Amino acid sequence: MANPQQHPHVPKRIATVLINSLKGGVVPRIGLPYITVGREAEISALLRDLDIVADGGASFRFVVGRYGSGKSFLLQTIRNHAMGKNFVVADADLSPERRLQGGKGQGLATYRELVRNLSTKTRPEGGALTLVLDRWIAGIQSAVAQDGIMPNDPGFDGEVEKRIYAVIDDLQQLVHGFDFARLLAEYYRAHVEGDDQTKAFVTKWFRGEYRTKTEAKAELGVSCIITDDDWYDYIKLLARFLVGAGYAGLVVLVDELVNLYKIPHAIARQYNYEKILTMYNDALQGRAEHLGIIMSGTPQCVEDRRRGLYSYEALRSRLTQGRFGREGMLDLLAPVIRLQPLTHEELLVLVEKLANIHAELFGYERTLTEENLVEFLQLELGRVGADSHITPREVIRDFIEMLDIMWQDPTVTVAGLLGSGSFAHAVPDGDGGDGGDVAPEYAEFKI
Repeated sequence: MANPQQHPHVPKRIATVLINSLKGGVVPRIGLPYITVGREAEISALLRDLDIVADGGASFRFVVGRYGSGKSFLLQTIRNHAMGKNFVVADADLSPERRLQGGKGQGLATYRELVRNLSTKTRPEGGALTLVLDRWIAGIQSAVAQDGIMPNDPGFDGEVEKRIYAVIDDLQQLVHGFDFARLLAEYYRAHVEGDDQTKAFVTKWFRGEYRTKTEAKAELGVSCIITDDDWYDYIKLLARFLVGAGYAGLVVLVDELVNLYKIPHAIARQYNYEKILTMYNDALQGRAEHLGIIMSGTPQCVEDRRRGLYSYEALRSRLTQGRFGREGMLDLLAPVIRLQPLTHEELLVLVEKLANIHAELFGYERTLTEENLVEFLQLELGRVGADSHITPREVIRDFIEMLDIMWQDPTVTVAGLLGSGSFAHAVPDGDGGDGGDVAPEYAEFKI
């Protein structure tokens, strides 16, 4: 075990976000490399998908795991890797108001959320649409200058416009490509003329914020808008355009698939599953380019044959595990990646990282020993029902709470706190038990 003093320095702002987010049960959007443990095989598999997307292909994966098992953490980790590899990333959580298809604009609401969260390496917090459009124009201007035609030369603007329209012409062959290209040309003209209002109208259109064709006609002179039925076509167009703008492609992350599982009406659920099938087929059959899609959900929302994805036979036949997978062999090239629990050793490394970050953030000398950490994990994993209910989220939340209590009250000792019985209660929503017994399989926690 590394000496407690030998750990990477974490900037205070990032450490604050990490501790506050994890204690609140949510995944931080920054600082993940400081606390990442395990998942090397899963991350490696998804990074191979990024290579496929960068080469002009497409990929589609499902990440499946129980609540708190690390699905969102894995998605955020891939998000950071993708931005580092010059991808544009769009992410959205599904909800009752945001679906893939809906009669009241729920699909369009998901598109708006994806575009609102459009992120790049230089704009990781989202809102990068305008940055992307401006970089597209600036990149072409720079390329023209590098070819020896300077901005003050008479032919500079003509050459830039020629290359701008070469990108636009490439898009027109795709579904809705003419409309998409027309709006890009409108943005370029507004950029050249310094017309900020028209640029704002075009970005409004790309964000899917026009509710009626009449409104778009009045402000932009176009009679087309992005709708609930065709928003995914524009995601494919955006991915193709981003390559022309100098990026590696587009990665779309969709979390909380369980909200489709919860749709009460069977027909509405089927429409959403049909949309997933369309996106899945596009990726695997080569009808999408430079586009990677990762969706995550619980095992129930995927495998339930009454309400889950498997209730849609076309999806079930494509996603169900083969015989060898069911016999325990892990296939990380399959469309569905099922997250395995973190090992005891990985959890120990994780809580040690958190102990170091907490001590550095609040400016005290870490006193927790490896034996203290092992004792904490023994109690966490030894509670009745821990084998089926305890997840990294619960372990992390309890551990940070323990650190907070000990920092606020210096009289509290590790032995006294861990031995008080407060950490040996039954798992919430567990299978029963009196709350104080240690599950036999965890009684001897070994490192």
